[in-house]
Amino acid sequence: MTVSDHSPTPTYTAFEDHRILAAGPLADVALAVKRAMDADAAQALLVYQDGSGTQTDLNLSGSDAQVADRYRSPDGAAAVGAAAAGAPPESNEISDSAALAPRGRGRPKLGVVAREVTLLPRHWEWLGAQPGGASVVLRKLVEQARRDNDAQGRQRQRQEAAYRFMASMAGNLPGFEEATRALYADDRDRYAQCVAAWPEDVRGYAMGLAWDAPTTPRPQP
Repeated sequence: MTVSDHSPTPTYTAFEDHRILAAGPLADVALAVKRAMDADAAQALLVYQDGSGTQTDLNLSGSDAQVADRYRSPDGAAAVGAAAAGAPPESNEISDSAALAPRGRGRPKLGVVAREVTLLPRHWEWLGAQPGGASVVLRKLVEQARRDNDAQGRQRQRQEAAYRFMASMAGNLPGFEEATRALYADDRDRYAQCVAAWPEDVRGYAMGLAWDAPTTPRPQP
């Protein structure tokens, strides 16, 4: 359920009451939900997008083949077509026209841009005393700040995804409010205690959303 930088085809999980009915590509999940509803139209069936925790409504009208075709993702073929047509270069490639100019002898250019930085005297003194000098230290500080912000952003996304699922599926289960507080406090141990009495599949799916667990519970026979 991890969100990837390369935007893979989303997967989904269907719940029958509090038990996982099916998980995988949307076409497969939609078929499983349709067949379950055909067998018992009264049962409660909910579908969630893995990674975002968003509840997904399905159009299950028509035959099995029509439902499968409706939800079979064309993303893979579209990506191949874009690559064949000449997709834009990866973001880490240097697009600056200066980088494409012939290089002379000496140290190669690394895409570094020189701009003015205003600091207090004590800041310059501290930077000047660091190994590598001010430029090296500033670049390291910026990269570390970027990593920290990225990590905080991913954590916030996981928390929001888990809360979406919890509010929809577990709002009436015991310990919901306390589990929500533990979720936003990033207290995994406390969260696990609060949801210990929840049905196994609900508990496992919520934990997977909140803390990026590597696996999702498999549907029970």
